[in-house]
Formats: sequence, structure tokens, C-alpha cells
Amino acid sequence: MIPVSLLVFVMAGWCAVYLADTLLRSSVTHRISYESWLASRGLMLSPFHVRWQTTMFNRLFAYCARINPRALYMWFNSGLVFGIAAMLGSVVLLIRTLQQTIAQMTTDNPRIGDQQTLQVVVPGVNLPTSQLAYFFIALLLSGVIHELGHAVAALREQVRVNGFGMFVFVVYPGAFVDLFTTHLNLISPAQQLRIFCAENGGRYNLCLKMYSFMFILKSLDRILSFIVKGLYLCLRVYLVQSSAADGPRGLSVGDIVTGLEDCPVRGVEDWTSCLSHLAHTPQTGYCVPVASLQPSWAHGRAFKRLDGTMDCCSNNSLTDLCFSYIKSQGRSSREREYACMPVRKMVTGTRVCHTDDDCAAHSHTASICVTPSLENQTRFIRVTHPPNTHMLFVGYPPHLQYAVSLTNFVPRFGFLHLDLPVFLETFCKYVVSLSGALAVVNSVPCFALDGQWMLNALLEATLASVVIDRQKRELIGFFLLLAGSALLAANVALGLWMVTAR
Repeated sequence: MIPVSLLVFVMAGWCAVYLADTLLRSSVTHRISYESWLASRGLMLSPFHVRWQTTMFNRLFAYCARINPRALYMWFNSGLVFGIAAMLGSVVLLIRTLQQTIAQMTTDNPRIGDQQTLQVVVPGVNLPTSQLAYFFIALLLSGVIHELGHAVAALREQVRVNGFGMFVFVVYPGAFVDLFTTHLNLISPAQQLRIFCAENGGRYNLCLKMYSFMFILKSLDRILSFIVKGLYLCLRVYLVQSSAADGPRGLSVGDIVTGLEDCPVRGVEDWTSCLSHLAHTPQTGYCVPVASLQPSWAHGRAFKRLDGTMDCCSNNSLTDLCFSYIKSQGRSSREREYACMPVRKMVTGTRVCHTDDDCAAHSHTASICVTPSLENQTRFIRVTHPPNTHMLFVGYPPHLQYAVSLTNFVPRFGFLHLDLPVFLETFCKYVVSLSGALAVVNSVPCFALDGQWMLNALLEATLASVVIDRQKRELIGFFLLLAGSALLAANVALGLWMVTAR
């Protein structure tokens, strides 16, 4: 369900804006000055919608339209090809997404939802509130690039640009350009297509640039100001109550992690793979001197847990842990024993092992391989983060993975923020995903989208010699737009239901 607090905040904000606008417009003393103030600043207000328009960028658009005319001509022609392909591809993609949504509604398989290419995004539901800034800034940037392409293409085709503006509808920001309709109707259908499809080239170019930047940030991090120190992993920990990484000897923000048990950690991928390896392999043992073993009877006899595993320490012990080992009773007799030992003292600086032979090969004193006696799927893990002592973790390994947040980058200079590379990478991911999705969705032959004008211009360019009657061409276009609108509306409606109701 949509968070009630977010819904109340949005509704209260828009009600306050609409109430203030209504009071000022109905005021005898302030009405004229208020309306003139709105008009002078290009502002327009309506329920759940505010719009701002200006002509200050018209010279910039004209300057961009004069840069390398041949390159721009080739660019907008390629945008035309991309636009037509995107319009056809968007219909296929929406049909496939609708089939996947219906299949997800009729089955309980969660993997079907993960396979969807397009998903409805609802802030506070399937979009974390902590990443709303990424989403809205990326959405606005994509909209500005979109309209910049329209404006430059229109000026190249001798269509006047009346102005550029931005708007906010409910919570979603966007941008627009106001074109002179008379000039637009006088040019050929091919010229119209170059204008309407210009946004595809701009958005795909933006996707390519952001994706390239992410590749540079990941692969060429040594040339950036954020250089990984010796390929170590910088660990950022978001501490929460009862966090698996919290505690006096736990992990802190800025700690550099170098290993999990005998598994070296050199990056985020190593951290994930090491935890997965530890979760799916038997518990690691440790070489300890035989003289340090403390019999289990000192803390009570060993007892069996409900899952069949053995324990030999008090349930209230926070420093001791039950270990099991094989004790030789003779040449042919070997019996498993249990000992309750102070865990940090016993495993600090010890080697890992799987059998007693591993300890005998690397130790000059009589040592034995002891293994923590834990519940099924529970693991004892030593986390190395020098210069601090090991963090000792007892629990399910995925819990440790979810308890911390990681980055491969360590700032070389103190004034650089630790999270800046993560901010940049996350923002680029949002720009790539949103720009690509909007380039496809906006090309759908649907009323009020660019796909409507792209389809009309395409029909005029291709059917004018086949269907002579203009009204028949418009009727064909109307039914195609009606089908595209119904397809998009079905995807949005079912997508919203799947996100909010379930």
C-alpha cells in the first residue's frame, strides 16, 4: 500500500497551494496584482499541476541549431529511424509486459515480476523514499534533454519556438517546449517526423553517456580522485537497532574490510561471493592448543538442540561458544567431544582448518581442529578489518550482507565525501533506466504522447499515395491511437494494482 504519511503530505501541500491561489484570485484588492505577477513570471496553476514557461533559452536553442549543420542533419535523421523503431518496439514491449503482468496475477511465482522490462514506479512503494531525489532529478534531466532535442530540431526545420518550460504534476516533474503550430503544419511529414523523433536521439545519447560514465567509474577508478587504496574494500555501515554488524567491536563507517575467514575481499563482488561460499560450505574449524580445551562439564553437560545439533554453553553466555572436536581414545577409537571456550581468546590469530592434520602441518605445539557447534545454516565468521581486531559474527550469513552497505571507493582527500562515488553511480543508473524507459513509452502511439504526432506524420508520409482521402487516413490513425492508448492504460492500471494492492 502507498504510505499514508506520504499521501497526506502530498495532498496537504497541493490543497494549500490551490487554496492560496483561489483566495488570491477571488480577492478584490489582490486579484489584478496577483494575476499580473503570475503572467510576468510565466507561471500557471491548476489542481495538482503547476507550470512555468520562459523565452530566456530561445537564443541558446538557436545557437545549438547552428552548430555543425551536417552533423545535426545526420543526427536527427538517425533519431527519425530510432523513433519509428521505438514506436513499433514499444507496442511489442507493452504487449509482452501485459502478458507478464497477467501471468504474475494468476500465479505466485515471484520470478515473473523480476523478468519484467517495464514496471510502474510509485514513490514510497517500490521506490525507496531515500532515493526519491535520484528519481526526480533524473526524471527532470531526461525531460530537459528530451525538449532540447525538439527545440533544436524545430528551429532547423524553420519552425518557431515560442518558449521552454517545466512543470510538476502531482509529484512528477517534467519539461516542455511550445512550438508555433502554424509553422509546424506547413512543413512536410518527413520534417515533422524529424522534430517529433528528435527526443529519441537525445535520450539514447544520454543513456549512452551515463552508461559510459558508470563503466569508467567501475573500471578506471585509478584515474579518478577516488582511488581504491591497495584494492581494499571501503565498508560503509548503516547501523540500525539490533544490527548484525553493530557493537563495540563491530564494524564502523569507513572501515576497510580485507577478508572473511580465509576468503580475501578486494571488492564488493568478493564480499558477496565470500558470504555465499561460507553459507553453502561446512563450518570452518580453528587450530587451538590441546592444553586450552575446557571440558564441557565445567558449564554443564552437552545437550541436543531441537534441530539435532549439540550445545554445551549456557544460553546466557555472550563470550563463550561451544566447540566440537575429535578426541582419540586409542588407535581405532575416535569420539566427538564438546568444549565451551571463550571464543575471542581462542580464535584470535589461529589458523583455519578442516581436520587435525591441517593443524599438525603448521604448528610446533600439540594442536587440534575445533569447530563451532552451531544450529543449522548458522555460521561463525571472522571479519578482518585492520587495524581493528576481528569482528566475530554468529548468525545466518545473508543477515550480515543485508546489515551493511558497501562501496569500492575510498576518498584520497579528506574533503571528499565517502558516499560521492555511490551517489554518482546510483544517479547514472537512474538516468539510464528512466531515459531508456521514457524514450520507449513516449513513442507509444497514444493520445497526448509524442507517439500520437509521430504516428500521424508517419501515416501522412506513407499512406498519402495509397489512401487518397485525408479523412480515411485520420480515421485509421484514430483507431491505431485508440488501440495504443488502451494498451498503455491497461499496463499502467494493472501495474499500479500489482504494486499497491499486493
